[in-house]
Amino acid sequence: MRVRQLAEKLGVSADTVRYYTRIGLLAPTKSTANGYKFYNIREQSCLRFILSARDLGFSVEDITQIIAKADDGQSACPTVRRLIDKRLHETQQRYLDMLRLRKRMLAAVDSWDSKEDKAPTGNQICYLIEEFIEVEVGSETK
Repeated sequence: MRVRQLAEKLGVSADTVRYYTRIGLLAPTKSTANGYKFYNIREQSCLRFILSARDLGFSVEDITQIIAKADDGQSACPTVRRLIDKRLHETQQRYLDMLRLRKRMLAAVDSWDSKEDKAPTGNQICYLIEEFIEVEVGSETK
């Protein structure tokens, strides 16, 4: 099947198929007659795997490692377990960072609710942010 057919079958854009082909994760055969690339059932399975791995949070680099293990005839499972632990830790850290950001944003909204709008001065662009950051920094050093 050709690029568009594979893309439609798996519900992705043709550009997605081309991207994974360009970086070497898919290896279609190329017609000598017209130069079209053809994707067989193995390429279809590989793309399905890539999409599933991406949905689980694996990076392209992770997927490249996993596929390389499988291509070498080795079990990719230990690599998958190690990488998912790493990705889970990173996701938990981003989640905690987002919670801290949400807390700061809520505090800013609460603080700014009763303040008036002011025009910028030579030293300030928007006093709401600048004063809020100064208060926050001051409270961290105490």
